[in-house]
Amino acid sequence: MAASVKTLMKLFFFALILISFAVSPAMSTAPEECEAESTNPCVNKAKALPLKIISIVAILVTSMIGVSAPLFSRYVSFLHPDGNIFTIVKAFASGIILGTSFMHVLPDSFEMLSSECLEDDPWHKFPFTGFVAMLSALITLAIDSLATSFYSSKNANPMITRGHSHGHGVTLTNKDDGSSQLLRYRVVAMVLELGIIVHSVVIGLSLGATNDTCTIKGLIAALCFHQMFEGMGLGGCILQAEYTNVKKLVMAFFFAVTTPFGIVLGIALSSVYRDDSPTALITVGLLNACSAGLLIYMALVDLLAAEFMGPKLQGSIKLQIKCFFAALLGCGGMSILAKWA
Repeated sequence: MAASVKTLMKLFFFALILISFAVSPAMSTAPEECEAESTNPCVNKAKALPLKIISIVAILVTSMIGVSAPLFSRYVSFLHPDGNIFTIVKAFASGIILGTSFMHVLPDSFEMLSSECLEDDPWHKFPFTGFVAMLSALITLAIDSLATSFYSSKNANPMITRGHSHGHGVTLTNKDDGSSQLLRYRVVAMVLELGIIVHSVVIGLSLGATNDTCTIKGLIAALCFHQMFEGMGLGGCILQAEYTNVKKLVMAFFFAVTTPFGIVLGIALSSVYRDDSPTALITVGLLNACSAGLLIYMALVDLLAAEFMGPKLQGSIKLQIKCFFAALLGCGGMSILAKWA
């Protein structure tokens, strides 16, 4: 079942990349003003490289701390997964993911796909960002639903019991409600990691490719904060999925290294990669729209709604209010960071 979900997600991800690369050169040419060299005094390649190296180390460390913290919470009494504090922290981290989607990823996609460096037809005549984000959310829903249905039908365990009223009653029940809930956690963890990885590579690529020292300095602090708390949200999902220690380590590792990998890739491509080239604008813009739709769906449906409608929060109005304000604080934090990143 896990292999089937991963295969679906990989096909979806690679299809989008192929489409974006195929569409971008065919549908856009850059105006002359977009081909001109930048006259920004902050652009200095020699000074930018040390800052990029610092950003790789800083983001790697903070990402690892963020995603690993929930995995070790079982050993800290006040942060135990069954405790109220952990639930509040999870709501805060879910707010971070929701805020990232609406305040960072989606606006970046709108800005890129409406750039003056793209031709008026079709990019300025159709809202591609909203369209792709909508499709991404619906496809995420389909993957989420189909994976759950596939697993449920595969693992159903008919139990025969004798009825009283007619003497030949047969009742079919599922093997274990707990296994169904565990599956939901695993699907959520895998799909959420996919969306975060796409977004992380994209922001890493942008940081690695730019030589604007003024931009890089602000981005380092903002991305460290962003990656740490986004990692906490993902780490909480990985913990609930009850994977083996090896799988937990692999998922945490991939989250931690994706942004540094994007930065390294951006450094390697900095001589040929241009933020305002049509190919870069369309490819990154479509990937951001796809990531935004996926993350919005996951944050609202599988993280916040699932938690708030669950028995734990439904049984405590006080805890609901605390979690609501924690989620609001997470969204607010990412909204403030939108000024710099």
